[in-house]
Amino acid sequence: MQVLRVTGGTRLAGSVDVVGAKNSVLKLMAAALLAPGETTLGNLPAISDVTIMRELLERLGCQVAESADGAVDRVTITTPEAINPEAPYELVRKIRGSIAVLGPMLARTGRAKVALPGGDAIGSRPLDMHFAGLERMGADIRTEHGYIVAEAPDLRGASIWLDFPSVGATENIMTAAVLAKGTTVIDNAAREPEIVDLCRMLVSMGAQIGGIGSSTLEITGVEELHGTTHHAVPDRIVAGTWALAAVATRGDVTVRGANATHLEIALDKVVRAGGEVEVLADGFRVAQADRPRSFDVVTLPYPGLASDLQPQAIAALSVAEGTAMITENLFEARFMFCDEIARMGADVRTDGHHAVVRGRERLSGAPVRATDIRAGAGLVIAGLVAEGVTEVAEIHHIDRGYVRFDEQLRGLGADVERVESDSFGG
Repeated sequence: MQVLRVTGGTRLAGSVDVVGAKNSVLKLMAAALLAPGETTLGNLPAISDVTIMRELLERLGCQVAESADGAVDRVTITTPEAINPEAPYELVRKIRGSIAVLGPMLARTGRAKVALPGGDAIGSRPLDMHFAGLERMGADIRTEHGYIVAEAPDLRGASIWLDFPSVGATENIMTAAVLAKGTTVIDNAAREPEIVDLCRMLVSMGAQIGGIGSSTLEITGVEELHGTTHHAVPDRIVAGTWALAAVATRGDVTVRGANATHLEIALDKVVRAGGEVEVLADGFRVAQADRPRSFDVVTLPYPGLASDLQPQAIAALSVAEGTAMITENLFEARFMFCDEIARMGADVRTDGHHAVVRGRERLSGAPVRATDIRAGAGLVIAGLVAEGVTEVAEIHHIDRGYVRFDEQLRGLGADVERVESDSFGG
C-alpha cells in the first residue's frame, strides 16, 4: 500500500497550476454521448476519475483518444450513432460522477441501465430528485439487481422543481431535456460554476438553454446535437485547497489558472484568517505572515462555501488562534475526517452537523487514513503543520481529485514523499 509521508514544519512558498475541475470534466465527458461524431475536451486533469470515465465511455461504444498533438490534458471522444445503453457495475461503482451518463443515455437511446454509483463515503446522496425529474419528463425508472433501469421512448418537456439545488439532478435532467420534445423548466437548479460550464458546452453543441447561471433553467429540446470543442472550467476546489494550505503553513502561494470569482467566500475566509489575497489576471496569490485567526464555516450550495473545502478549512483552523464553529449542511458523514485529524492532536468536537475547533499552536505527526478525496487533502495539510512525521494512508482517494499532489507540494518546498507501506501507518 502506498502512503504519503509528510514531514511537518515547512512553509509553502511558490507557484502551482490548477487545471480543469474534476466535478465538471466528468460531466462534460458524459455529455459527449449526446451527439454522434467527435467532441474534443481540453484542460482535463490527469486524475484517476478521468481514467475511469474514459473506460466507461469506451464500454458504451465510444472511442476516446488523446489529441493528435499528444496533449495529455486534451482528449477527443468519438461517439457512434448507436451507443450501448448499459453502464457496468465494475466501473460505475468507483466514482459517483458516473451517474452523469444516465441523462445522456436516456436522451439518445430511450433506455439506460446504470449501476448504482459508488464514490466517496461522505454520507447519503440519494438519487430521488434525479428520478423524479426524469419521471416528470415521461421516463419510467426502477431499480433492480443493483442497477437503475430507465426507459423513455418519448421524453417530453416538463416543469420541474428541485427540493434542493442538487448538482447531479440538475445535470441529469438538463442533459435529458436538451433532446426532449418541448420545453423543460428547472426551478431551484444548482448554480455551481461546473453547471454553467456544462450549459456552455451543451449550447456549443446546439442546445437551447436560457437562464444559465441562475436558479431557473429553461431548456427547449432540439432534434439533434453535434460534436464540439470545449475547454473545461478551472477546479475551484483544488484552488481553494492551495489557498487554505497557504493559510495553515503561513505560506505564500500563487495559484495559476484559477478563477478567483468562483471562490469569493473561501477567499474572504482567508482574509478573516489574517491572510493577504491578491487577485491576478490568471489566478490569485495568498500570503499568510502570522499564525492564522479562527473563522467560522457554514457549508452551503454555491455561491456558499463548498462542503468540499470543509476538511481543508478544519486543518487550517486546528492551528489557528481562537475557536471556530463549523456547520456542515450538505454531507452528514463529512465529519469522519475529524476522527483522523484528532489523532494528530487537533481539538475538534463534533455534535450532529456542527463541529467546534479550538486551535492549538501545533499538531503532532501520526498515522492517519484518507476517508475521501478532500479528507485526504486536509490530512496532508495537517501533516505540514505537525511536529514529526505523518503518514496518510488510502491515498487513492487523493489521486482521484488532485494531479500529482505530492509533486506539487514538493515544488512549494514541502517534505512529502510517496512510499510503500506494508501496513496502515507504515
